[in-house]
Amino acid sequence: MIAVTIFFISFLTLLQFFVSYCRSLIAESRAHELSAQAVEICGIEPHQLTGDQFGRLLQLIDLCPDPGGERVGVRAVHAYFNLLAFAKILLGWAVPSAGPWIEAERGGCAHVVAVVLDRRIAYNRTMVAQLASR
Repeated sequence: MIAVTIFFISFLTLLQFFVSYCRSLIAESRAHELSAQAVEICGIEPHQLTGDQFGRLLQLIDLCPDPGGERVGVRAVHAYFNLLAFAKILLGWAVPSAGPWIEAERGGCAHVVAVVLDRRIAYNRTMVAQLASR
């Protein structure tokens, strides 16, 4: 019984750190303005990203080569997005006022992915320019 209690408390503590990490990624990405090229390529409105666009943005990220260093953050935000979807199902009927907050967080997850996609597009354009100049 004590082992189960320790495991449960450890899991909740890890979950708390995970949520804090993901929320810090969302806060950091909100300070980043998307470039006009990324907005045009993705076909998105920069200030109106919703959680419904998250899957499509992830697919676009898979099409761009990874310059490195962003894969862990994208995976963490993807897991947080899935956690929010689960919370929406659980809390949707019990706490209806949590719905708008969950949707805002899901939109934040989409913004993180859009920022990563913007960085990858800029990286790819730089690489193409370097290859063209040779």
